[in-house]
Amino acid sequence: MNSVKRRNQISGQWSARLIEMLESPAYRVLSRSAHQVISRIEIELGHHGGNDNGRLPVTTDDFVAYGMHRTSVAPAIREAEALGFIRVTQRGRGGNAEHRSPNLFFLTYAHGRDSRAQPPTHDWRRIEAIDEAEQIAREARANRNPAAVAHGKRSWRKRQKKQKAGTENPHVSVRKSRTDGAATPVRKTRTTGGGEKTVRLSIAGGAELRRSAPSASAPLRAI
Repeated sequence: MNSVKRRNQISGQWSARLIEMLESPAYRVLSRSAHQVISRIEIELGHHGGNDNGRLPVTTDDFVAYGMHRTSVAPAIREAEALGFIRVTQRGRGGNAEHRSPNLFFLTYAHGRDSRAQPPTHDWRRIEAIDEAEQIAREARANRNPAAVAHGKRSWRKRQKKQKAGTENPHVSVRKSRTDGAATPVRKTRTTGGGEKTVRLSIAGGAELRRSAPSASAPLRAI
């Protein structure tokens, strides 16, 4: 029985990266988040059987499920694109499910089934020095789109309001204290007015018993 030699000893799906790319200044300055972005897009290319490079849909939720923090996705995409490893061929948009669409990606170094029609461009080769790569990566991460930032803030506030509305009870009653809504009588002192002062002694049977206190200006009677 003739044995057939396998030309490829790797039994599963794999993604090739040039050693030249791994040694390049652009690759050496990549952040962890940018590495995750590139790897997740490679996985998407594998899910498409090596086809559709340039039309690979990866959502923010896909990146988060891969282990990224939601707030680090957009800066990492900008970084990986600026350093020449990916391209965003179509910008996605948020909103309601019926209007929502993901970003579409192109891997500049990947070889797939349609590489003859769309060969790798290796944009990362344009960066020749570590200092240049570091500056490009730093500026890309910080270069936020003001409109996107404002949209993200509005979405965050809406989520916070919904969460708050679900945890708070809007019908909580406030117990009034004994002094709320009641008029507190003010006792007059001897210096607040002239003449005779009336001092309350008690209330019995609905009638008040009063006695007169001598005025400060009245003469003292001899005993």
